[in-house]
Amino acid sequence: MNARLRFDLKTRRHFPSDDAATKLIWLALRNITEDWGRAANNWKSAMNQFAILYEDRFTKSST
Repeated sequence: MNARLRFDLKTRRHFPSDDAATKLIWLALRNITEDWGRAANNWKSAMNQFAILYEDRFTKSST
């Protein structure tokens, strides 16, 4: 997240006002956090590996 914020701020070096800088940070954070709701790539296979390695920490659902 910090790297993305730094990149977005670095592309615009000068701001006409504090409000302009605040708006850019708000928009950058909004764009960064949009991706957080999505599952990570290959999460299913990673979860299967974790289940094998740490089976005592996983519980089986009773569905």
